[in-house]
Amino acid sequence: MSISQEDLFKIALNLEHPWYITLIDFSAEGKQLDIHVDFKSGSKFPCAKCGQPECNVHDTIERTWRHLNFFQFKTYIHCRVPRTECKDCGVKQVKVPWARKGSGFTLLLDSLIVLMAQHMTVTAIAEMIDEHDTRIWRVLEYYVESARSNEDFSEVKSVGVDETSRAKGHKYVSVFIDLDKSKVVHVCEGKDASTIESFKNDLEKHNGSVENIDNFCCDMSPAFISGIENSFPNASITFDRFHVMKLMNEAIDKVRRKEQSHNILLKKTRYLWLKNPENLSVKQNEAFRPLKDLRLKTLRAYNIKLALRDFWNQDPHLAEGYLKRWYFWATHSRLDAVIDCAKTIKKHWNGVTNYIKTKISNGILEGTNSLIQAAKDSARGFRSTKNFIITIYLRMGKLEFNLPT
Repeated sequence: MSISQEDLFKIALNLEHPWYITLIDFSAEGKQLDIHVDFKSGSKFPCAKCGQPECNVHDTIERTWRHLNFFQFKTYIHCRVPRTECKDCGVKQVKVPWARKGSGFTLLLDSLIVLMAQHMTVTAIAEMIDEHDTRIWRVLEYYVESARSNEDFSEVKSVGVDETSRAKGHKYVSVFIDLDKSKVVHVCEGKDASTIESFKNDLEKHNGSVENIDNFCCDMSPAFISGIENSFPNASITFDRFHVMKLMNEAIDKVRRKEQSHNILLKKTRYLWLKNPENLSVKQNEAFRPLKDLRLKTLRAYNIKLALRDFWNQDPHLAEGYLKRWYFWATHSRLDAVIDCAKTIKKHWNGVTNYIKTKISNGILEGTNSLIQAAKDSARGFRSTKNFIITIYLRMGKLEFNLPT
């Protein structure tokens, strides 16, 4: 069975009556394929706004759309698009079946762009299809907003929040994740208390409820704490164990840096003390072994850190007593940095001990942040916060895109 080129492209473009192809113009020299589409004379169309059928054509507008490449050749669709006259809505432009309203790309090219953007940088896509990246960002913004408009947060109960840098110069966005589904549900600019209010508004906009949020996991940021207490009064706050251990690691490093000024053996050993014993390489173990036999303040701080690490796996009935004993040891260590760390934990005692009950942490968010930073690095930064947020939703939002196939 043979098929004409007109019929072949008609099928490819999903054209039905009254649309038909009038001309296929191929230029090998110009490396371009132009497909001209028209509609049957006397055709009537539904109103693009209210759907009123059988509206008469008022006039036409010449439009052009970029389509998927035909092999290595750029392909364009050209059509005189009718505008109908509706008795209720007035003159409205007809919706064409191959492109969405206001777009300069066909639906299939839109689809390709969205699929590629989940794994590639916009710069790479722009180079591949030979289009300016601004046009591609417009496509991605449309589909991300469209997919998010259909999100349902009615079952969101446990939320993690953390800030991540967009660029140098203290430019941050706050990322909120549904800890049960491991998906980003909200991203906004900044890292202050207003970001919590922003999440609350977005949650309610998508059928979520403030009363449903049982748990919040965050770092010890006063802005996050006050924002959660004001906007989510029913939520129990759990301080992220990774941030607590980060505080302890910072204390160890302060002790080491102070001690190394009169002990040359501690120089270039920073990562030996920050890593957990089981994560040390063979070479690092060899370097660490002789340090264990010395009476070092840094070693004392390190052992206090290992004891704090064991807290997270304590029996729920014994955990608080364990942490109290740890606190006594830490505050009597005669190590200023360790004492400061212990007092910070004491100040946030309930949020730290809540982990034993909730067992929630921002480990998922830490992994998400790594992916976000990898995307930022591969893109060599983003010109705008909006584009950075779009990328986070694209790659970590687990959005359902209604893409043409």
